[in-house]
Amino acid sequence: QVQLVESGGGSVQAGGSLRLSCAGSGISYYTFWMGWFRQAPGKEREGVASNNAGSSSSYYASSVKGRFTISRDNAKNTLYLQMDSLKPEDTAMYYCAAKTDSPYASSPLSQQTYNSWGQGTQVTVSS
Repeated sequence: QVQLVESGGGSVQAGGSLRLSCAGSGISYYTFWMGWFRQAPGKEREGVASNNAGSSSSYYASSVKGRFTISRDNAKNTLYLQMDSLKPEDTAMYYCAAKTDSPYASSPLSQQTYNSWGQGTQVTVSS
């Protein structure tokens, strides 16, 4: 189990950018997969982006591909989500997640894959 804390959320105009951070002691040593998820009011939680420990594999939801980029800085024990060309439909609570129990993930964008979660950070995009 790792303690995850998200930051970087806020309110922006459509077309703007935000960079989310997920910090946690031990991320570089104890996590096999990391991911970003989001949930809007009345909607299901959906996987946005994920990558493995060595960043040799990454996955993106079709709705964000080409606009969002997931990355890690192991020296800082931090996961990032760079969000560009933001749209109003990107408005949601964004959550950081980690898989620490095994290196195998059959569905990297499924919330059932992950066993540790942060508390979320709000992103609001206005038109």
